Amino acid sequence: MRAVIQRVKNAKVEVEGKTVGKIENGLLVLLGVGKDDNKEDIKYLAEKIINLRIFDDENGKMNLSLLDINGELLIVSQFTLYGDCRKGRRPSYSESAPPDIAKKLYEEFVNACKNYNLKVETGEFGAHMQVSLVNDGPVTLLLDSKKVF
Repeated sequence: MRAVIQRVKNAKVEVEGKTVGKIENGLLVLLGVGKDDNKEDIKYLAEKIINLRIFDDENGKMNLSLLDINGELLIVSQFTLYGDCRKGRRPSYSESAPPDIAKKLYEEFVNACKNYNLKVETGEFGAHMQVSLVNDGPVTLLLDSKKVF
């Protein structure tokens, strides 16, 4: 499971011109599900993201987590995080999970994050979405549950 995490002042996701998810002060998570992912990947990534100390404390040091600031979370599915561009000019998505499995694991990831009693919003799995955000910092991190990077 892979995630691009962005600390944001606000973010929203739209489908066909309608806002389906919107947050203030928190994290935008673009989430890709790999073909070998399972519940352990969900547990690892949810815990890691929720507890990352990437928000400023009173001294301006990144020392607080999403939980510490009672921040909000917007989770958007993005299978292209598994795009392999090493050969040719067209990305290969052979390492991404098939849509039916990816959707199930994506929903389980969302539920795992909701267990932390934070506001959690989502995009619409499989839809063509427009994501808008104001990146704060900017702070952008890459995570992989298999610890590839």
